[in-house]
Amino acid sequence: MSLVHLLDDDTVNKIAAGEVVERPASVIKELIENAVDAGATFIETEVMAGGTSFMRVTDNGCGMSREDAALAVKRHATSKIKDSEDILSVPTLGFRGEALPTIAAVSRFSLVTRRAEDELGVSVRIIGGKAPEIADAGAAPGTTVKVEDLFFNTPARKKFMKTPHTEGMKINDCVVKAALAEPGISFRLISNNKTVVKTPGSGELRDAIVSIYGGAVGESLLPLFFEDEDVRITGFLTKPSMLRSSRGWQTFIVNGRVVENKAMARAIDNAYHSLLPKAGYPLAVLVVEVPARSVDVNVHPRKAEIKFEDEGRIFKAVYKSVVDAVRPEGQSLEQVAAVAHVPEHRDGTPTPSFSVASFDRPRASEPSSLPRPFMPTVPFAGKKDAANFAEVQKELLAEKSGGTPAIYEQQAIGPLVADAPEEKDGKSLSMVPIGQVALCFIIAQDGDTLYIVDQHAAHERILYDRFSALAEDMPSQQLLVHLLLDFSARESELLEAHQEALSRLGFELAKCGENQFRLCSLPADIPVGEAETILRKILGWLMEMHDPTAAEIRHACLAMTACKAAIKRGDELNLRQMQLLLEELSQTARPYTCPHGRPTILRFTGGELAKMFKRT
Repeated sequence: MSLVHLLDDDTVNKIAAGEVVERPASVIKELIENAVDAGATFIETEVMAGGTSFMRVTDNGCGMSREDAALAVKRHATSKIKDSEDILSVPTLGFRGEALPTIAAVSRFSLVTRRAEDELGVSVRIIGGKAPEIADAGAAPGTTVKVEDLFFNTPARKKFMKTPHTEGMKINDCVVKAALAEPGISFRLISNNKTVVKTPGSGELRDAIVSIYGGAVGESLLPLFFEDEDVRITGFLTKPSMLRSSRGWQTFIVNGRVVENKAMARAIDNAYHSLLPKAGYPLAVLVVEVPARSVDVNVHPRKAEIKFEDEGRIFKAVYKSVVDAVRPEGQSLEQVAAVAHVPEHRDGTPTPSFSVASFDRPRASEPSSLPRPFMPTVPFAGKKDAANFAEVQKELLAEKSGGTPAIYEQQAIGPLVADAPEEKDGKSLSMVPIGQVALCFIIAQDGDTLYIVDQHAAHERILYDRFSALAEDMPSQQLLVHLLLDFSARESELLEAHQEALSRLGFELAKCGENQFRLCSLPADIPVGEAETILRKILGWLMEMHDPTAAEIRHACLAMTACKAAIKRGDELNLRQMQLLLEELSQTARPYTCPHGRPTILRFTGGELAKMFKRT
């Protein structure tokens, strides 16, 4: 008896579904691509419970005849290519003929379609990959596909789906990127009976961006343009005043297809991030047009990744388009480069940095990239100076927060989330400051031990422990002039879902329009100028987390608040300020790491120093 045998069609389709249909958003992506290929000018998507129970995509495209509808749900049936050579220059988004049969294999599937010239449409129903039921049906021109109970017949796959909220956000991302790729199509996304995305379909990319991300983003957009023999790049990115903490709002479109490409992302990083004294990612919508034969779209089951024939050329083109967009008007690239400094980039490689003095938001002053020479100062005088130093630090904190520093109740309840494992082992740190290096590191000693302390990380730890010691609400400062902030539909949904938790952390928000909120108060230690930045960083973190607990949200928010309120690199400290910082650090439970896990102290014993100088 032969051990090798052919699999039946039902099993083959379910296996294929594992590659093509990863989650509800994968279904929506495939159906939207079919609608775009059908010439639709309007595409409406409706989902319930994040697509886990119900999904519907309706378009006004060309529709299908009865014969074509019956063939479309068969494996490898397509109207878009005829042979393998066509794949090299395929003009459509879909071409494999796998989407509909694989979706139908793992759901309760129905399709209703009609061509404009036909009197009647046709209905196709398939339950879990069984034989299709085909009948005449009344329908408007176009196609409607409904997918219910996804993975109902593959429970092992169903249990790996995330919460409806998380799956809904993935669908939101999918529709948003499709709308940016096709600004001439009007998109609408209805989630749980609420319209969350709506674009005008005017054909203007700027209009699509503003309808999705809001007017504030629209005012911050910079146009991109690059063109040579066979590469053309257009699109928009935001000014340095409008950043997010993740790449979630960067969209790359190549020949009409939304893709992921590391070379393009790296080009934006290298061209843009070196302009800024802080980390962050701009909104970027890059539309790249290249000859179809110079790009391979058939390298990923979901067509999410592509390969360029000459990736280095694309990298250089994207880099130049971004640099040209952000450089000050009237300056040549050589003039900009002449005033550039060369900081170290994320991957450790130096990248060129360009002045952005023409932008409307003032930049924080940057410290010199050259460290100051080390100059020992007079040792700390004792307890009397320490008492005076407390007053100095109060003034410093008041200046940084824009008002009187908050009074913190010292309640020993500890952090709510497990922190770094380093402990003091019962030993008390007693560091005496010697001086400051590069306006960033404090040099201190304790007997025959030398310490190097990162002043920002150390102050982060101190503030985080203070905030964690609060039993209930964070002290907050009311804003005399409320900040009006615009958010995307997805961000607004997150704010509403976690509004109570944010309120307990000092952020009071009131909805004042569609996807617009008033920020009425914020934690007392955060400068008003940092309020929007930290709130958007929290939103970015919430988007990346899967159903975070209240303790996780609190930990993340406190860590971000501590980071923004802490002393920065470039802040010059006098000896008394250094001493109080070291004393407070020594009283924390975990003085050796900041809340993000970075080290705060490097310690060298006399013996270790002797080895370094080859004395042993």
